[in-house]
Amino acid sequence: MRLAGDTRSIMRPGQFIDIALEGLFLRRPISVCDYDAESISIIYKVVGRGTRQMSRLQCGDSLDCLVGLGNGFSVETASQRPLLVGGGVGLPPMYNLCKQLVAAGKKPQVVMGFNTAGEVFYRSEFENLGVDVFCATADGSLGVKGFVTDAIGSFELKFDYIYACGPAPMLRALYDRFDIDGEFSFEERMGCGFGACMGCTCKTKYGNKRICVDGPVLKREEIIW
Repeated sequence: MRLAGDTRSIMRPGQFIDIALEGLFLRRPISVCDYDAESISIIYKVVGRGTRQMSRLQCGDSLDCLVGLGNGFSVETASQRPLLVGGGVGLPPMYNLCKQLVAAGKKPQVVMGFNTAGEVFYRSEFENLGVDVFCATADGSLGVKGFVTDAIGSFELKFDYIYACGPAPMLRALYDRFDIDGEFSFEERMGCGFGACMGCTCKTKYGNKRICVDGPVLKREEIIW
């Protein structure tokens, strides 16, 4: 979905928007896939009432959105060959991150993980950025059979930093297997999206942090499982 509007508050890849929907008390947080000066692109999966309502929107409809939420990924690291890992609906924020890393003269590699080949999306879009893309599917219908860690090992990828977004088991597996600096984007149930309700607070090595404000991106060094 492409949304036209003011995007000046978006400062980094990995930030999200919070969408108000008719008849639903809580807003729906959706990560930003890509953006420019006038629009935002989001990708979502229909899993409940909110996303089902979004799927029925027509061109020209309006949405009430809080924009530029969260802290996002840092592009200004010393890394020259970062690895970007996206699992399922965790893949979209990797796209703008990849664009920015390429623009900064770095050489990112992308690993994407899905359950089956029928769920794979945005592979060609990443390849069009001129980066190497590797795929893993749980059923083996495309790429390496297994999980993203299996693809990384199978292709013997070399990297000096990890950016990751996806389900918690995937993030934990990356954390446990690769002792290397990185940034991990977490998913939590959010009540407000801007830190007022404290509902998405999690414990880190540096104290309690709110995923919607201090995250969703946390550095590897601060994560407690």
